[in-house]
Amino acid sequence: MLEFSKAKIWSIIAVLVAGVIFAIPNAFPEEQVQAWPSWAPKKQMNLGLDLRGGSHILLEANAEGLARANIDKMEEDALSELRRAEGGAIAVGDVSNRGGRVSFLVRNVDDVDRAVDLLRNLSMPIGVTGQRSFNVEVADGNRIVLTQTSAGRTQALEGAMTQAVEVIRRRIDELGTREPTIIRQGTERIVVQVPGLQDPSALKQLLGKTAQLEFKLVDIAADPADVAAGRAPAGSQILQMADTGQPIAVKRRSIITGDQLMDAQQTLQQGQWVVSFRFDSAGGRRFARVTQENVGKPFAIVLDNRVISAPNINEPILGGSGVISGSFNAESSNELAILLRSGKLPVELKVVEERTVGPDLGADSIRAGTIASLVSVLAVGLFMLITYGRFGVYANIALVLNVILILAIMSLTGATMTLPGVAGMVLTIGAAVDANVLINERIREERRKGRNVRAAVETGFKEASRTIWDANTMNLIVAAVMFAFGSGPIKGFAVVLTIGIITSVFTAVTITRLFISNWLHRKRPTTITI
Repeated sequence: MLEFSKAKIWSIIAVLVAGVIFAIPNAFPEEQVQAWPSWAPKKQMNLGLDLRGGSHILLEANAEGLARANIDKMEEDALSELRRAEGGAIAVGDVSNRGGRVSFLVRNVDDVDRAVDLLRNLSMPIGVTGQRSFNVEVADGNRIVLTQTSAGRTQALEGAMTQAVEVIRRRIDELGTREPTIIRQGTERIVVQVPGLQDPSALKQLLGKTAQLEFKLVDIAADPADVAAGRAPAGSQILQMADTGQPIAVKRRSIITGDQLMDAQQTLQQGQWVVSFRFDSAGGRRFARVTQENVGKPFAIVLDNRVISAPNINEPILGGSGVISGSFNAESSNELAILLRSGKLPVELKVVEERTVGPDLGADSIRAGTIASLVSVLAVGLFMLITYGRFGVYANIALVLNVILILAIMSLTGATMTLPGVAGMVLTIGAAVDANVLINERIREERRKGRNVRAAVETGFKEASRTIWDANTMNLIVAAVMFAFGSGPIKGFAVVLTIGIITSVFTAVTITRLFISNWLHRKRPTTITI
């Protein structure tokens, strides 16, 4: 236990030196660190919302709106499937999607069974439960009714919320913010915390937009009087122009959607801010075909059911790219480009809670945490020094190195320090000497049994190590459970606790053993005070 090869000694020294190097940036302001030479380490430990200040936003999904959208989509898919049915189109009438279900009459009773088989293929199975997303039933002999099941609604909401978290993450990343926290809360809510952001208005606007981009043909045959009165011809709908609020009739069916966009960027054209976009290969081909077939006709660029612009198709657009123009400035064009790049939200989200944490409060938390950490280190160090003498000095050095290694690892891994994380560090400082207490007490016991100094130290380390490993393994399991099932503050506490357990075992067992081994080899004492 007390023998160290040169390779092992140099490995330990290298770890400690690296820890000091990567922990140093945390002792300086961020602006000063960024001005250091390119070869110097610049990573600093991220501070959470409660330490750095920033914005907290709670978003809630419109579950009813999502269910209605799924009903509308099922209606569209069902009618499309019936039109393209093998053996000839199946004629239907009296189509309705009221009451949370889709229903229609099959005009030819002989086609009912064929229609039911086709529509059941549209209903997706839910896991291994045997349930499906939609029930398909026949009423009155020739009326088919499709009703969304509760399992289907739950699955649709779960999938939409999972996707929404990723879309929100991409949008916030586009803003260049640092270490946002984006977590689910319950089934219908998402918590967004952005450290360092003191004005959440732009963030709210960005997160609240669905960003559903659609390209639709303008219905030039619509009667202007009917459009002004809000009445749309069959197959069309009335939308409003984003800049003037004027109504415009557009075809209900999209010719292409933003799902096929590959990129979007803000650009300046003739002194005006516009957003250039580019479709993928399939979208580019479809866009080219539609513009070839509709030269001379206007088409509408629709974002979240508002028409941004409705230009004429002067010539076929064959390159798979185009430009969205309107009343844009630098900020609004950049915001639209971010929305289009990050993709549309699968469900409408609204802000139900908003909080702003000031940097002064964060500074107070850092100050209080620093004082608590220093007091705990000094108190524990004084106790170890008084109780164990030289062995206490070694334990104190290991304790300081333990704190340095925690800071270094958190900086390198990009982990975020929160206020509960500070509590985890203080707890780690107190628990870090547990291993040394166990070792020192076991050495005392071995000395009382009459063993010589070297044998007592070696046995003390060997026997105490088993208990240390068992105890810290249990602590790691608890920390892993907290990280897996906790959220927000609980995860912050678990992260620091996990790192602290690993570093404390390394410093308390390996580092102190190296110090004691070196002292024993140099001095060869015949007695020790412990």
